[in-house]
Amino acid sequence: MGNLRTKDLSKIGYQNDQLRSLVIGIASKNFKHHSKQQLLDLLVKIKNDPEAFLDDELTAKIAEKIIGKEEAPSFKIFELRDEPVFCKTYGGKGIEQPAKKQMELANLLPVSVQGALMPDAHMGFGLPIGGVLATDNAVIPYAVGMDIGCRMALSIVDESDGFVKRFEYQIKQALKSYTHFGMEGGLDIRQEHEVLDSPVFNDIAFLKPLRSKAVRQLGTSGSGNHFVEFGEIELLADNSLGLPAKKYTALLTHSGSRGLGSAIARHYTQIAMNTCKLPRPAQQLAWLDIDSEAGQEYWLTMTLAGDYARACHERIHANLLKALGLKALYVVENHHNFAWKDILADGKEVIIHRKGATPAHKGELGIIPGSMTTPAYLVSGKGIGDALYSASHGAGRAMSRQKAKDSMTVSAMKKLLTNAGVTLIGGTVEENPLAYKDIETVIAAQYDLVDIQGKFYPRIVRMNKE
Repeated sequence: MGNLRTKDLSKIGYQNDQLRSLVIGIASKNFKHHSKQQLLDLLVKIKNDPEAFLDDELTAKIAEKIIGKEEAPSFKIFELRDEPVFCKTYGGKGIEQPAKKQMELANLLPVSVQGALMPDAHMGFGLPIGGVLATDNAVIPYAVGMDIGCRMALSIVDESDGFVKRFEYQIKQALKSYTHFGMEGGLDIRQEHEVLDSPVFNDIAFLKPLRSKAVRQLGTSGSGNHFVEFGEIELLADNSLGLPAKKYTALLTHSGSRGLGSAIARHYTQIAMNTCKLPRPAQQLAWLDIDSEAGQEYWLTMTLAGDYARACHERIHANLLKALGLKALYVVENHHNFAWKDILADGKEVIIHRKGATPAHKGELGIIPGSMTTPAYLVSGKGIGDALYSASHGAGRAMSRQKAKDSMTVSAMKKLLTNAGVTLIGGTVEENPLAYKDIETVIAAQYDLVDIQGKFYPRIVRMNKE
């Protein structure tokens, strides 16, 4: 084969630089036995009828590139609405103005259908934490967030509330041996779970190198406000769990999908921002059409990250309960950084993004924690449409991490913990109880959204020591 040059390709109508580079690369490897003229004749045929060459492995890449080149531009430019869509705010007096403005921006997206703001809301990235957004056939990776599938899991244990006090030493040892916090590393004992065998790891190329880290991090927790804690839960009379109304020992965990979810979030947020151009203030809220290839891929990988987050909680609970010889009577769990397909009261199909908000369909159980010295509430949803079937996912931060650090000393925090009868392993002043809103006020602001089934009181808390 004579040397094929870009000049030759230009003459037969191959004007695109990327296309010419692709053709020369393929030709030099796969068409060595063709004369230069035979090759040029073939390339003219491919250019004139690319669809006819899609089934041949050697010519498909060239044909696909030509078809792609003739399609519409790879990105679309969108403007915001003139007026925001309907958005109900709960506990508005306790929500800072920047969080409200952030939610309003999301409500101006052309794909937005309805919004809701929970009483624990505060500034976040993309959507505010505590923001809920329903969209039309579009998923917004940054509205789901970096920690995909961040979730709560509660195991109510077949022991009375006195167990924690009697076996305090053993619980502390188990927490030190069977939990791991922080960005790196993992547990000493290899963890197994069927989620690691998911075909999605192989089906989507960029996930392949992430699997080894997912294996290593399985059964671990991140940093920040993630925790593992033992305490006592008081179930109310006629609770929807069907358990006797009394006090039980319980294990409560909060963490997400670790490095896997973070990598997925970054990857697809970038794709969304490259293909969906919005005015600068809203650019991070770029979306993927759910029917597009990228939208379908994100949905698959988001689901995998959610399943992985669930698996981490399952391993944490299984390891700790086994080490202490305990058995779970009932488990309550759900995501609060995720997107779900759902149907509104008017029958419209939407995708509901909950960024730090708990699903609260009618009868759906959830956990709303306060801080390490205040109760977590076990609730069941009332299925309120104005709230997009949601409730808060906690008390919500009253202070930034920096402000919390500046306004609290280690000794003052220890005093707070001692007075509340709480033992802390690890942890930092950034997560001190005063950094959070008052849980009672936050719960009172959403009596319309949930029914209270019980109250959990933390007693031994493990967090990341930064």
